[in-house]
Amino acid sequence: MKKIGFIGIGLMGFPMAKNILKSGYELKAFNRSLAKAEALEKFGAEISKTVGELVKNSDIIITMLTDDKAVDEIMESSHFLENLKPGSIVIDMSSIKPITAKKHEKNLGLKKIEYLDAPVSGGTVGAEEGSLAIMIGGDQKVFKEAKDLLKTMGNPTLVGPVGSGQVSKLANQIIVGLTIGAVAEAITLCEKTGADPIKMISALSGGWADSKVLQTHGKRMINKDFSPKGKTSTHLKDMKNILECANNFNTHLPISNLVKEMYKNLVENGHGNDDHSSLYKEIERMNQK
Repeated sequence: MKKIGFIGIGLMGFPMAKNILKSGYELKAFNRSLAKAEALEKFGAEISKTVGELVKNSDIIITMLTDDKAVDEIMESSHFLENLKPGSIVIDMSSIKPITAKKHEKNLGLKKIEYLDAPVSGGTVGAEEGSLAIMIGGDQKVFKEAKDLLKTMGNPTLVGPVGSGQVSKLANQIIVGLTIGAVAEAITLCEKTGADPIKMISALSGGWADSKVLQTHGKRMINKDFSPKGKTSTHLKDMKNILECANNFNTHLPISNLVKEMYKNLVENGHGNDDHSSLYKEIERMNQK
């Protein structure tokens, strides 16, 4: 069985790595704050104190990091590049720009290292349950080699060449971000008019407007529970990446632009660490004028 190296043991990385271990893989874990990685020891992980130590002898290296800057710091470091095992596969499951994914594919290709971009959707619940949607860009042969490993974390689908996984994640974030906005407006309208928003969600169940966003984020809005499952600051980053990608292809996304501005206002007003369902608060703020 392939030896796995996992870099980035955060809110998502921890349950993802745990599911790999539960499936019987040998896994080494690295995180900048070591305590987070050490929490995986009881599930059988070996803890690496450096990136170099982690990548050495690993057949597949997974990175699950915050943003482009964090991914660049790892993938462009000499500790990472100089210790990679020839013929190994690097799978970046972070959400980054498609252009960044292509850059890393090119750099790693010079060292005869294969690369897949494989961002995920499903949040911490999907990570825990091993039911993440995994969108993959890369070569069919490499995907086939990594598929069984990816299946321990969710449902992997090869979408196209490197960068396509990230484009699919941007498409995902358009739909999630815009739907959160629609649900927030629907709940606000119910609350303002005296209709029961909980009963509204129940009434829409199974209809065209039903969705995971309505059922989960809608209830968070009603309960005013904005403890972070997916952060506002992260969704703002995604909305910026969506618009940058669209701009590169001369494409206008007017509704995405509006939602991006709303997330930007939220972050500027100190809600960057709230759950992205807190878009509700921005609509609330606009109604206080």
